[in-house]
Amino acid sequence: MTRRFLFLLVVSAVLGAGAVAPGPGTHYASDAFPGFDDVSKILPQEKKTLSIFWWRNAKCSDPASQLKLARSLAAEGSYSSAGTAYNALVAQWPSASEAPVAQRELADLLLDKAGDSRQAFEEFKYLADFYSSQCDYEAVVKRMYAAALAMKQEGKRILYFHFSNSEDVRRAFEDVVRRASGADFAPQAMLFIADLRAAEDELPEAIAVYKTIRNRYPATPAAKTALGLEADLRMRMLRSHEYNRERSLRTLSFMNMAVKMAENPEERARFSGWCSEISNLIEKEAYESTIFYDSVTRTRRSGISACETFLRNYPASVYAPDVRERLVRLKGESK
Repeated sequence: MTRRFLFLLVVSAVLGAGAVAPGPGTHYASDAFPGFDDVSKILPQEKKTLSIFWWRNAKCSDPASQLKLARSLAAEGSYSSAGTAYNALVAQWPSASEAPVAQRELADLLLDKAGDSRQAFEEFKYLADFYSSQCDYEAVVKRMYAAALAMKQEGKRILYFHFSNSEDVRRAFEDVVRRASGADFAPQAMLFIADLRAAEDELPEAIAVYKTIRNRYPATPAAKTALGLEADLRMRMLRSHEYNRERSLRTLSFMNMAVKMAENPEERARFSGWCSEISNLIEKEAYESTIFYDSVTRTRRSGISACETFLRNYPASVYAPDVRERLVRLKGESK
């Protein structure tokens, strides 16, 4: 391989990269997707290059002939060899008109024929990233979504991801949403992302995604589903952690909102019940704090102040009679 050929190859790759522009619906890292992985911490895709193994490089002298070879191998059912031929074309002639065609056919072959959904997703993503202006971007993102669904289904067959990488599946759906958050399948894709977060016990991240679904797609069925699932997770977090007043108040505020938003009577009743549970928890903590100040280790003035504050905030509480008795006793002792 001559130096001149290598130089021309590098120039061709640079020009090919420069010609690529984001397609319709593309979203950038600056877009806010709470609960998604930080894209700045994910290694970006690299452009395909010639292999160090000569047998994996192009067998033909021009891209048109190489594309014809790849197609003939695919038609014969030699999917591995066809994939190698398609890849060689894209690597050797990245700016040729045949390159995006070969890239698309490679991705379709992997998903529809070879049954390699994970690699198919990567190939569709490569097409969207490097040839977005030279392909049907919307159709490609739809195919990315189909590949992500296939990855999810294959993972479910292996004991619910215990022997597969659920992170790859979640990131695949995240990639789809980032590229086309306005697509009709985006809300459902985000539900999958949140569900996978919850399955990995990453509850704050899952809640963040459910909240985004409600805010971005309020009129969709996915938003109604997200409301109930978010409520479930918020209660799960509340019950599994030590008492935290701020968390309890936030959860209560959410549940009050959920009661108003819920359209299903049964769901509304469930949310109302949780409102009562949270309110009782907050009152109980306030009562226990009040009793703490009414002790020999605290001043009567602190005890009186604590009792008065409790009665002012919770006059109808089940603990109110006891607090009133303590207040009368403390005031009597202070004279």
